[in-house]
Amino acid sequence: MSEIDAHRWSDGLAGLHERFARRFARSESRESALVYMRGLLAPLERKNGWTVAEEVGHCGPDRTQRLLNRIDWDADGVLDDVREYVVEHLADPGGVLIVHDTGFLKKGVRSAGVRRQYSGTAGRTENCQAGVFLAYSGERGRTLIDRALYLPKPWTDDRERCREARIGDEVEFATKAQLARAMVRRAVDDGIPFHWVTADAGYGYSKGWRYEWEQADVFHVVATTRHDTVVTRQALDHRLHELVADLPRQKWKRRSCGEGAHGLRIYDWARVEVRPWHRPDRKHWVLARRSIIDPTKVAYYIAYAPAGTTLNELVAVAGARWAIEECFQTAKGQCGLDDCQVRRYPGWHRHITLAMAAHACLTVLRAQHLEKGPEPLERQT
Repeated sequence: MSEIDAHRWSDGLAGLHERFARRFARSESRESALVYMRGLLAPLERKNGWTVAEEVGHCGPDRTQRLLNRIDWDADGVLDDVREYVVEHLADPGGVLIVHDTGFLKKGVRSAGVRRQYSGTAGRTENCQAGVFLAYSGERGRTLIDRALYLPKPWTDDRERCREARIGDEVEFATKAQLARAMVRRAVDDGIPFHWVTADAGYGYSKGWRYEWEQADVFHVVATTRHDTVVTRQALDHRLHELVADLPRQKWKRRSCGEGAHGLRIYDWARVEVRPWHRPDRKHWVLARRSIIDPTKVAYYIAYAPAGTTLNELVAVAGARWAIEECFQTAKGQCGLDDCQVRRYPGWHRHITLAMAAHACLTVLRAQHLEKGPEPLERQT
């Protein structure tokens, strides 16, 4: 998404806000939510309580703090309404659900879920929170549609610490893959139109995760590691890197898996059919992606899809995984996704939900603008 003047989108944001206004019991909280989203979209270097308050004309951050921490409102209900808005405007029968997580750097030890853990944002182990997200990507745009804060076991094993962060006793430890599984299941149950699921190796390596979607007949192309194993036509368990190492040169096809930051992402791709004793209209493949510059660098995927699926289709789905990185970049850069300054568990989900709503609004309005042609939009007031 190109850089956007957030002030142009006031009417669109108000329209989205009207959809979930019923989720707030009081007029103050309803108004505060809209004001807060407008502040998140403002062109501010940092979007903390004070800067957002100044932008929207408040004397201090008290109203924001009440909205995120004290006033009762249904953040999950708001998210349901945002998902309906996304489906209404961006629905694509060939759409892709993308699972990924991202880190939120923090100081101290009191913010819910914080600990020293790997952060993809920083590219190293840092003191941070980790959020698991689900993105929806279609022909008209891509945006985030679900979220959950990952709570490491040192948190869930300490119920007193959880209570201080307003984490209910009913919230038990769940791996990131389990959180992601629940998100995809919600998308299926809600009837969101999609054709594929994709995820990186942190999720795709789980055989249980893959088996569940196979049983539900959810088509997927998920990354995994070179040491993962599959059953081949010879009924043998093979490691992926051993299986791919024996492929003849003509099996590799040079393909682009989409646009990247520096142009087309072009690699050599190959696939091997595995697990042949299955229903005849479905197939499993190992998909391999090899660097053109350094052929020793090979990435691996497991694919489950209709029998007639082409290599090009599998490559496109594997490449779609990068769309969620774009969502993170624009949601953090333009919508304040990572500017959450609340410590409690409900506050994190509330801030993230409103930031996701703002991002969904920008995505939809940008899609509508592109469909209308090159004429500039009138400035909204």
